[in-house]
Amino acid sequence: MKATTHTAADAATYKGTNKLLIGIVLSVLTYWLFAQSLLNMAPAVQSDLGVSSGVLSIGISMTGLFSGIFIVVAGGLADKLGRMKLTYIGLILSVIGSAALVVAHGPILFIGGRILQGLSAACIMPATMALVKTYYEGKDRQRALSFWSIGSWGGSGLCSFFGGAVASSLGWRYVFIFSIIVSICSALLIFGTPESKVVNDSNSKFDSIGLLLFIVSMVALNIVVSKGSELGWTSPIVLILAAVVIIGLIAFYKVEQAIDNSFVEFSLFENRGYLGATISNFLLNAVAGTLIVINTYVQQGRGLSSAKTGMLSIGYLCLVLITIRIGEKLLQTIGAKKPMLWGTILSGTGVGLMALTMVTGTAYFVLVFIGYSLFGMGLGMYATPSTDTAISSVPNEKAGVASGIYKMASSLGGALGVAISAAVYNGFSASGNYTQGATFGLLTNILFCVLALCSIVFIIPKEKQV
Repeated sequence: MKATTHTAADAATYKGTNKLLIGIVLSVLTYWLFAQSLLNMAPAVQSDLGVSSGVLSIGISMTGLFSGIFIVVAGGLADKLGRMKLTYIGLILSVIGSAALVVAHGPILFIGGRILQGLSAACIMPATMALVKTYYEGKDRQRALSFWSIGSWGGSGLCSFFGGAVASSLGWRYVFIFSIIVSICSALLIFGTPESKVVNDSNSKFDSIGLLLFIVSMVALNIVVSKGSELGWTSPIVLILAAVVIIGLIAFYKVEQAIDNSFVEFSLFENRGYLGATISNFLLNAVAGTLIVINTYVQQGRGLSSAKTGMLSIGYLCLVLITIRIGEKLLQTIGAKKPMLWGTILSGTGVGLMALTMVTGTAYFVLVFIGYSLFGMGLGMYATPSTDTAISSVPNEKAGVASGIYKMASSLGGALGVAISAAVYNGFSASGNYTQGATFGLLTNILFCVLALCSIVFIIPKEKQV
């Protein structure tokens, strides 16, 4: 295949095509559908590799950890080095990481492959979102963002069914063989797209100090979030790590404010549209804690099997996909703020129905099914208007780092939401009262919805009437 070169003029006149969009969606799926499928194949993987549960847990968490830590860094690099280049790097890392898992027969290749998959996602997510920002305009951009969201939300929703089906029929390694094939197809589809990057003639050095402070702070935060309940929230290790997070982030902010070549632009948050979309995105992703609370409760407190528990979420999976396009159409007709509000209210209502734990028998499972469906409907309606608000509020030269921050808000929101919800549920269920644990755990997630609603109402500016 002959290499193609492009000038800045090519990038300025290029308009995104359906071929490029399909390639972008496939690249997003390499993480959300394939890499995350491991969450639902854990027993088969552990048995086949002969690793301990501790090694398995490390391998599962490594992908999300490295994605969350490096996604802002990769977003900044995409702006400076090129969004296409970072997308290709992400796809190459995905192929290598998946190949490592296919041939793994012990912990080294298993954990290494999972780390590479996390770095792959960190490169692909902000770079492809920035490409959508750059090469699509108006309704075409909103349509492209809807399909990008379908790749993300749809992949995350389908991963449990896909992983389980493939693992039980062909074997878990085939999931990553499919991932390699999809990565190659994505690279072929996006090939020939002009490079998009910030033209910068300055010879300023890379912000290595800021990068180091950010990585240390994020690693400490992820350990506190994921291991806090296990180690004890008041244990010396957790308290020391919490101090590292606070001191590290303060130092990071000071460093970024003092230099010109910072990879995180805090000036982005001066834009109320971007700030409101990012905060509400963080909080609505925190509502993912609902999933661990309700799935644990119906098994521990209501006696359902894991298979029947999975059936309760089918409405969520279907409606989150359907309503993503509905959110796009609402965005085009009435603007972003109202569908973001309506989506948040629907999600909160769904969680509220699940919180009616005083209901007994089959009636409660009906409420959970309807609640799951409303939850998915709300997230789907919220997704495209929120993403469009975030990336349309920033200039093209900052699209990569802005996309990275927005997606990091998703990762951290989900991690914190799950950790807090699990801690509340386990705390109130300590005496065996699972219903009490579920009630307070779900009320915590309703609080996240209320805070997300407030961030949309009070931060995002009113839209001008046409």
